[in-house]
Amino acid sequence: MSYAVIQLAGKQYKVTPGEILTVNKLPYEAGEKITISDVLLASTDAGLHIGAPLVAGATVTAVLESQGKGEKIRVATYRSKSRTRKVNGHRQLESKVSITAITVK
Repeated sequence: MSYAVIQLAGKQYKVTPGEILTVNKLPYEAGEKITISDVLLASTDAGLHIGAPLVAGATVTAVLESQGKGEKIRVATYRSKSRTRKVNGHRQLESKVSITAITVK
């Protein structure tokens, strides 16, 4: 089983081929092919490749499935003794990415 640890949009994710990943919004269009070269660790049939800090020649190929918003969260602000209460909602912009292949040269 092959897997990789990648850095995407400032965060690290463990991915496998065929997996659908939800990340912060990416600046690509839906259906666009993405090549991720920030691979920190890659495990294939040939063995384990550990980067220092990146694995040389390793790439992860993905397809951007869709763009959208996440679930709504409530953000409440309260100040004691002043009768001040405020509730806001927030929906984070998200991208769904489908991992297609992991290659190590």
